[in-house]
Amino acid sequence: MKQLFDTVSYSCSKIVTKTYSTSFSLATKMLSNSIRNDIYNIYGFVRLADEIVDSFHDYKKESLFNEFTEDLESALKEKISLNPILNAFQYTFHKYNIDKELVDAFMKSMRLDLHKTDYLTDQEYKDYIYGSADVVGLMCLKVFVKGDQIKYDNLKDTAMSLGSAFQKVNFLRDLKADFDELNRSYFPNADLSNLDEASKKEIIDDIESDFAKGLSGIKKLPIDAKFGVFMAYRYYRQLLKKLKKTPALKIKSTRIRVSNPKKIELLMRSYVKYQLNLL
Repeated sequence: MKQLFDTVSYSCSKIVTKTYSTSFSLATKMLSNSIRNDIYNIYGFVRLADEIVDSFHDYKKESLFNEFTEDLESALKEKISLNPILNAFQYTFHKYNIDKELVDAFMKSMRLDLHKTDYLTDQEYKDYIYGSADVVGLMCLKVFVKGDQIKYDNLKDTAMSLGSAFQKVNFLRDLKADFDELNRSYFPNADLSNLDEASKKEIIDDIESDFAKGLSGIKKLPIDAKFGVFMAYRYYRQLLKKLKKTPALKIKSTRIRVSNPKKIELLMRSYVKYQLNLL
């Protein structure tokens, strides 16, 4: 029965989420049961594409990515895939009528990571951020509003800002791996080989602006999604706080983390704020 295979597919996406990101998994657990599996399905898809371009260095990454792209197109067209991650994603894609342009933009940015190493202009940077992060936030937003186009349109800009903030924090946190191991430089107008405090402050100021816009949208989310998204926001704000206190040279040489005990503390504090309507 297809239903049994679908159940296995959804379980695979959940396993991918829990295995690759404890923080995102924790935030997703705070979502309503009615939408939680669909967010796992979206995360599983974007994580698999990202792993191809970021991790499979001993294999022919471009060939693997081309094969993945073909399988994705087939899954969306036929509404089934033998790849359980894509089978789960196509279900959510069709259930909420997710715009194909969002999927295409995401895949375009992932493909850039196969070869492109520098983003020298603000427009290149914005385009990459849109495809790698903003559209993921928009896919999730479609789930959060359960396909309601009016609510989606009203929250679209703030969802994009939140997605941008998350991605830029990731870039700053992963500076060492991206620059030293993958030879990538995402931030334009910044010499990452000699990152100084002024450049770091400019990057952080930009992120904080995105966070402010994103928080205004979180406040307007449906009850099923609000606490889970707020939890993710709080986690990334804490990560940015640590990056802000870390000297620029140290950011270049190490990966800043939020400890598991701190994540639990954030969860408890976030729940109190949520319950008291202090968002």
